Amino acid sequence: MKTILIALLLALPLLTGGCSGEKKAAELLETAHFEEKQNNREHAVKLYDEIIGKYPGSPAAEAARERLKHLKQ
Repeated sequence: MKTILIALLLALPLLTGGCSGEKKAAELLETAHFEEKQNNREHAVKLYDEIIGKYPGSPAAEAARERLKHLKQ
């Protein structure tokens, strides 16, 4: 029982690490949307690129890819 508890405590940071990355990606996405609304397209594109580069498998990266497609039309 003690071994299981220690293993869980050691694994906890690994399990929650992904969540903080997704949270940061979501925050960057929100900022990029804000920059678009403020007509700061150049900064929005940089933020979308950053999201895709740092968090490629996240839902925010997928949304960033879609926004970049739209902005490049």
